[in-house]
Amino acid sequence: MSTERPVVIVGAGPAGIRAAETLVRHGLKPVVVDEAPRSGGQIYRQPPAHFQRNKQTLYGRDAARAAALHDTMAGLLPHIQYHSDTLAWNAEGGQLDLLHQLQPQQRLTATQPYTQLILSTGATDRVLPFPGWTLPGVFTLGGAQVALKYQGCAIGHRVVFIGSGPLLYLVAYQYAKAGASVVAVLDTAALADQVAALPGLMAAPGLLARGMYYVAWLRAHGVPLHGGIQPLQVLGDDRVSAVRWRDDRGEHALACDALGLGHALRPETQLPDILGCRFEFDALQRAWLPVRDSAGRSSVPGVYLAGDGAGILGAPAAEWAGERAALALLADTGHRLTPADTARVAHLERRLARAQRFRRGLERAFPFPTAWAAQASDELLVCRCESLTAGELRATARATGTTEINRLKALTRVGMGRCQGRMCAVAATEILAQCTGQPLPAVGRLRGQAPVKPIPFAAARPLAPEPPP
Repeated sequence: MSTERPVVIVGAGPAGIRAAETLVRHGLKPVVVDEAPRSGGQIYRQPPAHFQRNKQTLYGRDAARAAALHDTMAGLLPHIQYHSDTLAWNAEGGQLDLLHQLQPQQRLTATQPYTQLILSTGATDRVLPFPGWTLPGVFTLGGAQVALKYQGCAIGHRVVFIGSGPLLYLVAYQYAKAGASVVAVLDTAALADQVAALPGLMAAPGLLARGMYYVAWLRAHGVPLHGGIQPLQVLGDDRVSAVRWRDDRGEHALACDALGLGHALRPETQLPDILGCRFEFDALQRAWLPVRDSAGRSSVPGVYLAGDGAGILGAPAAEWAGERAALALLADTGHRLTPADTARVAHLERRLARAQRFRRGLERAFPFPTAWAAQASDELLVCRCESLTAGELRATARATGTTEINRLKALTRVGMGRCQGRMCAVAATEILAQCTGQPLPAVGRLRGQAPVKPIPFAAARPLAPEPPP
C-alpha cells in the first residue's frame, strides 16, 4: 500500500462515485475503498461479472440511473486507485486499517494513509424483531434485495413482506416483477398516515409518483396490501411456514415459506464514531447521527460525510451529497472553484434541501411504531448473537438501575456479537427507554468500536518480515 497521503473515499455507491468523479475532474487522484466486489452500492448492486442479466431486469425503473453510475465508475478507473472487496475496519492517526479479500481463503491487512476522508458508508436495515424472526426463511428487506440483484434468486416460493417504509413496497414490486409469488405486503403504517404526509411528499413529486406507481402496480397484479398492522409471530418448525398479524378487523394468518422484514433503514455510522465526530440525536430519524453542515463537513477537520451513512435521504440525494462534499473538500484545501462550480454548489444545496423536506414527509407516511417496545414480550429474542431476550434486558436494567445503553451492553453483552449491534441496537435502546421510562435520547447510543465488522485472527496478524537475502 502506498505511503503517500491522498484523499480517500470509503464506499463506492452513489455518493462515493460522484465524490470521486468531482475530485478527478479537478485534477486529484483519490483512493476509493469499497467493501463490495463491484461498485454501485446496495441500491445499484452489480451481479458477478459472468452473471448475464440486463440492467432493465435488475433495476427496473432505475436502470438508466444505475447504468449512468456504473459507466461513470468504469470511466474513473484509470484515474483513481480503486480497492474493491476491501473493508475499512478502523480509522485513527490519519490512516485507515483495511482488510483485503483477495480470494475466498486469502485475506490481507494493510493501512492507507489519508489527508482528507470522505465517508459514504451507506445504510443497513432497521430491524424490530417479533416472535419467530430468527427462523430460517426470514430475511431483512435488504437481504432479500441482495438475493434478487446479486444472485438472481428469490428468498422463497411464497413470500410475505412485512414492516414499513418505501423499501417495503420497492422490494415487493421487484420480486413480483421478477416473477416471484408475493403473498402480501403487510405495513405497520396506516393509509391515513400516508394521506396526511402528501403535502410533505410533494417536495419531490417524481419520487412520490414512483412510489404510487409501485403500490398501484402491486394492486393491479393482485398482491394484497394491508396497512395499520401489528406483526404477531412467524410460525414454523425448521423454517417459516406462516405469519400471524393483527389489524383493526382482528387476527389473521398467511401461509408462506419466506419473509422479508424491515422498518426502513439506519445509517452505518461506526467510522465517524471511531474518528471522534460529534453526534446529535435526530428526532426525525429516531437515531443518533454524526453532525455535518450543509456541505457535508463533519466536526472533525478533514472528514466529510455523504449519502445515507450520515442520514437517510435516498439514492439521488446521495449522489448530490457526494458531489457537494467533494466540492467542499476542494474549497477547503485551496483548489480554485470556477463560477460554474459555485453555481453548482447552490444548485446541489437546493436539491438537498428539497430532499430533506421529502424525507420529513416519508417519516409522516411511514411512522416508527413507537408502541413496539411496550408490546414486546419478555420472551422475545432481541440479540440473536448473544441470545438475549427483552425480559433479560429489562430485568438487568431494573436490578442494577442501568439507564444508559453502553452500561447495559457491559452487563449483558447486547451488541457485542458478530453483528456489532447492527441488528439489535435499535431494539435494545427502545427496550431500555421503555422499561426505564426515559425519552429515547436519554439512553444514548451504542458507541462504535474497531473492528467495525469482524475480521479473522489470521488476517489481523502482522505480516512476517522478509528474510534477508
